[in-house]
Amino acid sequence: MTPPRRIYLDNAATSFPKPPAVYDAMMRYARDVGASPGRGHYAESREGARIIRDCRQQVAGFLGSGAPQNIAFTLNTSDALNLAIKGVARAARLRHARGGGRFGDAPLRFVTTAIDHNSVLRPLFALAEEGAVVVHVPADPWTGVVSIDDLRAAITPGTTLAAINAVSNVTGAIQPVNEAAEVCRSMGVPCLIDGAQALGHTPLTLRDCDADLLAFPGHKGLLGPQGTGGLFIRPGFEDRLATTREGGTGSISELDAQPDSMPERYEAGSHNTVGLAGLAEGVRWLSARGHALLRAHEATLITQMLDALRASGCRMHDAPESPGPLASLRLLGPTCVDERVGTFSFVHDSLTPAELAAILEEHFGILARAGLHCAPLAHKALGTLPDAVGARGALRLSMGPFTTAEDLRIAVHALCEACCDTPFQHERVKVG
Repeated sequence: MTPPRRIYLDNAATSFPKPPAVYDAMMRYARDVGASPGRGHYAESREGARIIRDCRQQVAGFLGSGAPQNIAFTLNTSDALNLAIKGVARAARLRHARGGGRFGDAPLRFVTTAIDHNSVLRPLFALAEEGAVVVHVPADPWTGVVSIDDLRAAITPGTTLAAINAVSNVTGAIQPVNEAAEVCRSMGVPCLIDGAQALGHTPLTLRDCDADLLAFPGHKGLLGPQGTGGLFIRPGFEDRLATTREGGTGSISELDAQPDSMPERYEAGSHNTVGLAGLAEGVRWLSARGHALLRAHEATLITQMLDALRASGCRMHDAPESPGPLASLRLLGPTCVDERVGTFSFVHDSLTPAELAAILEEHFGILARAGLHCAPLAHKALGTLPDAVGARGALRLSMGPFTTAEDLRIAVHALCEACCDTPFQHERVKVG
């Protein structure tokens, strides 16, 4: 039997494939440049520095920021979120100590949501072990959407930082981050947006979202390689964000302290220049198409997916149960195109997510993600934690800019075959 062609539907984890220019730029740097950027006066070092500047400008332009120097490159989103959360905490403690108090006694209060990723939850847990108060705003048990009224009630004037996930990596729900940033601004509370699942999928820009901090990955919707990411820091916010890592910058090396200039203040050590060369090309590819076209492509695929799921009897929060091959499958998340991105998570009545994922790969070539997606509180809110009866996380299918209508047709067909009432007959299942 001929193996089915591989269909990649795990773009929420990392995008694949990338635009060809991404691979070409990385190979060119590795093969033809190779030098440490900004550490020498020779041509190859200057070219490395130019590549980093270009990447910074490309990202800033895509985010709608006129301050590329205020984008600090990091290892990934987790690294950026750690810098944001712990940098704000350290700055608050330093201000408290300079006011005459003890460094560790500064009152710290953080607000986040039940839909957030462990990249936010675990740094906050570490701070809670040191005495910080952490408030988790609940999410809707079907859609995973966080109410702006609940956020408003939780964000008090004494809050150290509010951290909000722009898009759920479990349900695909688009969160009210613009409104949340406005609430924070009105109360004088710093606002951190986790843009990991939003950039490249929604028209989120800094023109619309007046956040103080925006963390992003390079390897997801921005179509760059793994090992890249960054943190946008609103100009003027630097005084409220202490450094969490210090080291060489290739500039003002005679100072004992980290330079105050941007972005050197937050970029210690050598850059992943080969990765940033690729990221620049991924963002350039996106910018050439624009937010509206990218969103229109994904919205078309989302509509196709929702229509096919409804027609096959998949259970959804706003539709009555109906017969069909997917009657044993439940969709998590919103059912309105405008409220979600192309990330779809499912729970089966009897098959575990891991079993369902194995069937999809082995017999249909569908590459999906099964498990908790590093978002345990989201699964707790949705009732899909491992300790719930019959629940072990969810199966997730997620789209990218190279996902096609045919890919989704095959994926829905595969789900229907895998979820049929009769025992799964491996030898008879074929994709037409």
